[in-house]
Amino acid sequence: MMHVGNRIKEVLEEQGHNACWLASQIPCERSNVYNIFKRESIGIDLLFRISEVLGHDFFKEISDEIVREMSAGNGK
Repeated sequence: MMHVGNRIKEVLEEQGHNACWLASQIPCERSNVYNIFKRESIGIDLLFRISEVLGHDFFKEISDEIVREMSAGNGK
């Protein structure tokens, strides 16, 4: 399963942003952003907000991964 915190960090860096920028956009403390990066999963509300701020559909990535894992598990 995807490590959501790592993926958020990757997308953030790909877009040329840093933790301070994301903290100002969510809004939250910078230390909370670093904690988000460490999480394997996060709540839907927070992920939705981060998706909006970054303009990136993390939900689709997660959904696509679930479909792949289900297909692999069913021998398809």
